[in-house]
Amino acid sequence: MPYKCLVAMLKPDLTEKVVQAAKKNGATGATIIPASGTGVHEANTFFGLTLDISTDVVIFVLPADDVEKIMATVREVGCFDQPGTGIAFVLPVEKATGLESQKNQAEK
Repeated sequence: MPYKCLVAMLKPDLTEKVVQAAKKNGATGATIIPASGTGVHEANTFFGLTLDISTDVVIFVLPADDVEKIMATVREVGCFDQPGTGIAFVLPVEKATGLESQKNQAEK
């Protein structure tokens, strides 16, 4: 079964909502990595101190057939149509191991 990796970088307050919505649409799990980042606009400052721009990197390894519907879910729930909320992209997975539970779930 071919797999793809969907990577979403989003605001931490949206992470749980995005992961739960993706699970409802077929994702079997996700890896969440806390991170910080910068975008097109400068970081906000408060009395000369730069405020931390925190983000979460959420990684899903998905059956290739499920990527479109889960990407649409991530786009909607993550509010990616609004500026500065995050980005998501898909990468090919050439080889993977440890996905036996996903194979069993997909067969059901």
